[in-house]
Amino acid sequence: MFNIARKHLAAGALLFMLGGCTLAPHYHRPDLPVAETLPDTQGKQHNGAAATKETVIDAELGWREFFVDSQLQRLIETALNNNRDLRASALTLESYQAQYRIQRSALFPSVNGDGSGSKQRTLSGGNYVTAETYSASVGVTAYELDLYGRVRSLKDKALEEYLAMEETYRSNRISLVAEVTTAYLSWLADRELLIVTEDTKTIEEESFHLIEQRTQQGLATQLDLAQARTSLETAKANLAKYNRQVAQDLNNLTLLLGAPLPAGFAEKKSLGEQMALSAVPSQLSSLVLLQRPDIIAAEHQLKGAHAQIGAARAAFFPSISLTANAGKISGELSDLFDSNSGTWLFSPSVNLPIFTAGKLEAELDVAKISKDLSVAQYEKAIQTAFREVADALVASETYREQLKAQKANLEANQEYYALARSRYEQGVDSFLTLLDAQRSLYSSRQLYLNLKLLQQVNQVTVYKTLGGGWKERR
Repeated sequence: MFNIARKHLAAGALLFMLGGCTLAPHYHRPDLPVAETLPDTQGKQHNGAAATKETVIDAELGWREFFVDSQLQRLIETALNNNRDLRASALTLESYQAQYRIQRSALFPSVNGDGSGSKQRTLSGGNYVTAETYSASVGVTAYELDLYGRVRSLKDKALEEYLAMEETYRSNRISLVAEVTTAYLSWLADRELLIVTEDTKTIEEESFHLIEQRTQQGLATQLDLAQARTSLETAKANLAKYNRQVAQDLNNLTLLLGAPLPAGFAEKKSLGEQMALSAVPSQLSSLVLLQRPDIIAAEHQLKGAHAQIGAARAAFFPSISLTANAGKISGELSDLFDSNSGTWLFSPSVNLPIFTAGKLEAELDVAKISKDLSVAQYEKAIQTAFREVADALVASETYREQLKAQKANLEANQEYYALARSRYEQGVDSFLTLLDAQRSLYSSRQLYLNLKLLQQVNQVTVYKTLGGGWKERR
């Protein structure tokens, strides 16, 4: 009995081995729907022939190499370990992995063992009769032979969805690094703006007291005093604003970290060169975009759509399912495993779609449309990435030029204020000139710090838009 059962099971295993083909269309990566090279830092588009594949960026530059501030590195590490949004993303990834394992398991027969026993007393012919039945079996139930690749295509689709989610998780990590860095830079900038405002408030107080004394001496008017008071109260209001922003920056950082701020975090640092930004090649191939996790995720979704077409095509063909088992049955538990108590069952079934009122055709059309939609989404993701990287690269150069000009403007305003104060004290100019110089200096210092922040944040954007930095292929 068991020899016959083994032959049937062996035949089933052979059919399983033959079921390795799929009806999914062959995958070809769509051509890049953008120029072959990215614009340089001047915004100029170069001839694509000048950019070779040997010089494209092809690997991630670790955030520790990119963000060299030790205090920032501690913040990023804390966030990667504790941020709740990233933790939720990791759990979602684990869920997709489990779903893939579930779908993959359908490729293999599930072998189940079963044992049962019953003892029943009945009345028969005026006498009570006690009957016993014991059985033990092992077998396969409703295993589908994947002759046309339907199950395999569904497994491939689940795999691509899992891989897409894996890239989404990587994208979330990169975004978190960028968010923490931006929040940290904003805190540094607001703290420096707070210091500038405190200095300005001190200057305004000195000016107010000076004007007050000159008014008492008849050397200044009440109008001068009123103007000085206006500037002083404005400085006080700005001081309250930046105190609030510094506190809110710390609250935002704490939320992103998902844990209390590290000990000794608030050590004094200025908004300097917080990143070691590697020099971007002058002619950067657009192929660099293919390393971005969102682009890779979109491509996995596209591959999954191809697999879905294979499953929809396979549904037009017959499906064969096998149920088989072998075991023992006996009226006595002690005789259950005797050689003469064997049983077996082999029950194949075939399901052939004959009339479905167009259901299968519609499902295939939906799969094809989903594939075309995935192509459009993949190409749009590349076009969006191209614009983001191009904007960031152009901004890198223009921010440098703008910051240089703003620094010169700040130096000029400092000289203007020194001259205006000296001339006012000598009685050469009116207080209105000094007041204008004070306001102009304060505004220039604010603009310089804000521009410095924007330049630093743009470097973070370069890191993010290039998919986590870069490293040139050697």
